[in-house]
Amino acid sequence: MSNLAQAKFNMIEQQIRPWEVLDTQVLDVFNTIERAHFVPEQYKGLAYADCQLPVVEGESMLPPTVEGRMLQALRLKPSDSVLEIGTCCGYITACLASLANHVTSLDKHTEATTMASDRLQQNNITNVELQTIQSLADVTVTERYDAIAIGAGSLSSVPQNLKNALVIGGRLFAITGSSPAKQAQLMTRVNQTEWKVENLFETDIPDIS
Repeated sequence: MSNLAQAKFNMIEQQIRPWEVLDTQVLDVFNTIERAHFVPEQYKGLAYADCQLPVVEGESMLPPTVEGRMLQALRLKPSDSVLEIGTCCGYITACLASLANHVTSLDKHTEATTMASDRLQQNNITNVELQTIQSLADVTVTERYDAIAIGAGSLSSVPQNLKNALVIGGRLFAITGSSPAKQAQLMTRVNQTEWKVENLFETDIPDIS
């Protein structure tokens, strides 16, 4: 087994699974999609470490444990349409695309969008649309989504325009609050005016810049 293959095995079995990520589909995605193919070249040796990795200025990949809990919490189905906030290098975009029907991924950094586009093409992942935006306030959608994954960083609270972008029964993952104990939350749309919020775990990642 190569060093990277061993590192990936350790990531899944010693980091992600002990963090209560037991969904076999999610674990299979982590095993199938090579994280090392997406991280910047200078960080390939750390591709499977449980830490944040810088991608472009002001943006980092989430630790694998947090990525795993996010993917599991969203309970994606093959028919789902997903909105991702924070394309980053495209790794979680690829994971979402493998679990769902289509992913629309937004990022404010053109460099990140370009990097993700290259990586996704190299991995023959085609059910993704990438867009560069200026801010979350610019997010206007003409359709509603079954799931929204906010991985670009933490928020003080989830903007109403993103909550409104969910279908009834849709799920949104976000990390909100203040350091050092921010809350990873799953928000489910109950009806046109109500959203149920479930606190999943505490973490501490940088705010969306």
